[in-house]
Amino acid sequence: MKLKAVLFDLDGTLLPMDQNVFIKDYFTRLIRKVAPYGYDPALLEKAIWQGSAAMVKNDGSRTNEEAFFEAFINIMGEGIRQHIPLFDEFYKNEFDLVRFACGHTPAADAIVKLVRSLGLRAVLATNPLFPPEATLARIRWAGLDAGDFELITTYDNSSYCKPNLKYYLSICEKLGLSPGECLMVGNDVGDDMPAGKLGMKTFLLEDCLINPMKEDVSNYSRGGFEELEIIILELV
Repeated sequence: MKLKAVLFDLDGTLLPMDQNVFIKDYFTRLIRKVAPYGYDPALLEKAIWQGSAAMVKNDGSRTNEEAFFEAFINIMGEGIRQHIPLFDEFYKNEFDLVRFACGHTPAADAIVKLVRSLGLRAVLATNPLFPPEATLARIRWAGLDAGDFELITTYDNSSYCKPNLKYYLSICEKLGLSPGECLMVGNDVGDDMPAGKLGMKTFLLEDCLINPMKEDVSNYSRGGFEELEIIILELV
């Protein structure tokens, strides 16, 4: 089936990073923003993790944003509602400092531009655990143009997360394409490669490989950006 769209993961794929370093810096700064308003830092961290887990487990009955705050408020108590605007302030301001926990590669923008030049549709299929402001910030950090992507998944426009196959199906539905017409590019074996179960083509970018279960990756199309370019050109 002819390739019509390329779905790109962001963190660790188009935006080089050590995920553990990124998450630690991100959570530390977010907690530092909210805790001074009378909240226990340890409880805040627990609530953020629980909210994140609720998004990953979301069954499609609500947006990921709704799933997060339902779990978050359940732990922190109703009083936290008055301080939820602090999250918006954080993503508009302090979050940008987390960029120093990430890297940068010109090859990321080059491969997206190649996809567009070939007449293919580009999707930023980043796990929708973040609001639009945070995702747009990470796009800037990566040196990318948000306008190059027809669809960018964020926690307010998505009701599933990776590795749920319904996440990938929902993208296909929005594009009006079948999975076989799409290529999923990502660095996480457990989150990104399951798209192949739907018949979607996959490419494992190994620059910032995540494979905690030590799965055998020998059967995947894989490599760096040069190998990815070859695969895309072969599929067009």
